[in-house]
Amino acid sequence: MIKIAYHPIYAHPLPEGHRFPMLKYELIPQQLLHEGIITTENLFEPEPASEENILAVHDAVYWLQLKELQLPAKEQRRIGFPLNARLIEREIRIAQGTIEGALWAKKHKIAFNIAGGTHHAGSYWGEGFCLLNDQAIAAQYLLDHNLAKYILIVDLDVHQGNGTAQIFENEDRVFTFSMHGDKNFPFRKEKSSLDIALPNGVSDQEYLEILKKTFPEIIRVHQPDFVFYLSGVDVLASDKLGKLALSIDACKERDRIVFENCQKYSLPVQVSMGGGYSEDIKIIVNAHCNTFRTAFDLFS
Repeated sequence: MIKIAYHPIYAHPLPEGHRFPMLKYELIPQQLLHEGIITTENLFEPEPASEENILAVHDAVYWLQLKELQLPAKEQRRIGFPLNARLIEREIRIAQGTIEGALWAKKHKIAFNIAGGTHHAGSYWGEGFCLLNDQAIAAQYLLDHNLAKYILIVDLDVHQGNGTAQIFENEDRVFTFSMHGDKNFPFRKEKSSLDIALPNGVSDQEYLEILKKTFPEIIRVHQPDFVFYLSGVDVLASDKLGKLALSIDACKERDRIVFENCQKYSLPVQVSMGGGYSEDIKIIVNAHCNTFRTAFDLFS
């Protein structure tokens, strides 16, 4: 069975007109249940992550400011969400969902988090709708508990995984691969193990050829024993923030390439959703659901 972390708190209330499509976290599981792709048995509600696991990745002062709702106003603006206790609870439940998903994937090949992919959160900062870095926390958990020796984090969100790159910049046991839009947020990039910066307007064929060549080569050369996949759908041509030109079919094919290679090399994979900002919420939800549809076709 494929397990999926989901909690009602994921759909956090935001001020009217906020540009972040929080509604998608309700609609994705509803759509998957409606189509019969999943049942309620696939879903689990994560508890809050422990401080020990958070502090293995994040700076103690930054975490204390978050927890006590004392983050300076400038830093709150950088994140883009109004800070409150429920938002913090949301973030730590997402992080735990990714930890538990990674543990499930170790035994059963694959697991998902309906939310997560909070890759802009660095060790001592949050930004771009990211407070705590869920996949970094989970990766560090696997390393600290001797559950993985070498981890590959594959970030195919349209925005560079700058926080993830910074957190693991001196960690030889983690390979960070970010394939993202060059002329896009964050405008100050960090250095991943491998960055592929794409020009605006990249086509389906161009994008998929790069991924087909690069991803298997990383696996062959570095031989990871665990994969985290950030499957942002802001690569779509319809995305307000993306600047690339991928069709929804190409986005689905991207997911298939990742999953088939994980299967080929017998690599467990944990998947977090990442971003998506198309004007029509139905496009965002359909693209995210395609990631689940593709995985369930291959792994069920």
